[in-house]
Amino acid sequence: HGSELLAAGNIHVYGPLRGRVLAGISGNTTVRIFCQSLDAELISIAGFYRLSEEIAAPEGPCQIYLQDGHLYIESI
Repeated sequence: HGSELLAAGNIHVYGPLRGRVLAGISGNTTVRIFCQSLDAELISIAGFYRLSEEIAAPEGPCQIYLQDGHLYIESI
């Protein structure tokens, strides 16, 4: 907790994802976030974000992507 990841492209975390994670900071809406388990306080892709209270994290590995202006979280 307390960490912050920022990337213009995709983000891969081979462990638990905690803290804040922002992908597509240059506006790229096609990027994805991959992690082994999701426990983030904030996730964002190209300026679209979701706070921890709004994150319904699945058990185990998942991916996060942006489609039609909405962030989706799904198991992989």
